[in-house]
Amino acid sequence: MSDEKSYTRVVITADGGSAFEDAALVLTERLIGSGVPPMSTAGMSAASGVTYLRSADFDSEPHPAPREQWVVMVRGVIEVEVSDGSRRRFGPGDLVHVSDTTGSGHVTTAVGEPPFEALFVPGGP
Repeated sequence: MSDEKSYTRVVITADGGSAFEDAALVLTERLIGSGVPPMSTAGMSAASGVTYLRSADFDSEPHPAPREQWVVMVRGVIEVEVSDGSRRRFGPGDLVHVSDTTGSGHVTTAVGEPPFEALFVPGGP
């Protein structure tokens, strides 16, 4: 049995800006271990260097991502704005893949009450 987990990608555009793309991880039901019920899993390539972030302020100036990485929101809500002015909000459990590592980048703004917590996992889809 397979299913999907949708996520958002922030990518670089041909003109050096950024844009949103909708994507999905294909989930496959697997037996993880003895005595554990089957669970839906998906591979995500990653290198070492997972970072946990906790901050009272998530607001930024326009910036490219420091590396290609997954952002997994744990607590709080952020709003990301890309070059064409489009905005999307992400909260606990949302997956965002940022790959706009050059160009003008994107803007991240905190929404709601701090603290904001996220995991930053290097790698691509």
